[in-house]
Parts: sequence; C-alpha cells; structure tokens
Amino acid sequence: MEQHSERVTREQLIHQLEGGQAFIKVEDLLNEIEFKDLGVRPAGLPYSFYEQFFHLRVAQFDILDFSRNSEYEPKQWPEDYWPVEQAPESEEEWESLKKQFFDERNEFMNFILDPKNNLQEEIPHGDGQTLFREALLVLEHNAYHIGQLAIIFRLLKNE
Repeated sequence: MEQHSERVTREQLIHQLEGGQAFIKVEDLLNEIEFKDLGVRPAGLPYSFYEQFFHLRVAQFDILDFSRNSEYEPKQWPEDYWPVEQAPESEEEWESLKKQFFDERNEFMNFILDPKNNLQEEIPHGDGQTLFREALLVLEHNAYHIGQLAIIFRLLKNE
C-alpha cells in the first residue's frame, strides 16, 4: 500500500506541475502572446511578460538544480533571477527560453517520478528541505507567476 500511495503522490505532483487545474496552462499564454508585446510593461506594472517568464524559468531551474545537485551553488538575489533587458533580443532567444523552461520542467518531473529519489528524505546538502517540499515550492511559485503572466496578457490585450 505504501508504494501505491507514494506513486500516486508523485503522479499528482506531476499533474499539478503540468498546470491547467485551477489556473490557465502556461502553454496557452505562451501560444497567445505576440512577440512584439513581450517587452511591454502595461499599466505601470514593474515587469513585462518576458521578464516574468524569464524569472519563472530561472527559479524553476534553480529549484531543480538544488534538488539534484550536491555541488549546488546559490544564486544572488535578485540579480541572478531577473533579466537585464525588458524584452528578448530576438525571436530565437525567446524560443530558446521557452524550450529551456519546458525541458527543465520535464527534467524535474522525471526526477520526481524516479522512485530512487525519496520524496520525504532530507536533501543531503540542504538544511531540512525535502524533494516533496521543493516540488511544492515550484508549484506555488509557478502558479503565482503564471497568474501574473495572465494579468499582463489581459492588460496587453486591452491596450
């Protein structure tokens, strides 16, 4: 029974990471946003769609890296988590950023699904964190910033 329960927990985490349960999937927003709008900061907001998505990708990777890498080096807050530019320099850069996000999300999901990675055991190089806690952190952080992306997208559509 314990193995079944843990497998179900892992699958539920993956289902939530894929999104679309209580909020819009990030894929839907990315498919709708126009390249020309990526760097616009609507209605006096401090961030553009691009800046939010860049941050989302960096934070997600940082949590993945912490979860699996015993040589993990913390990033500097806030400079390492936000882009210098308000918009991507090219469509190629934008496409690369999106690919990184989804590739890294898939890596994190596969890491969670691997039964060799104990969800409740403390991460050896951490200070009390578990893989389960890190998965919840990604879920919470992604949900928050995907909500911000949705607001920015809606404001851009009304401008």
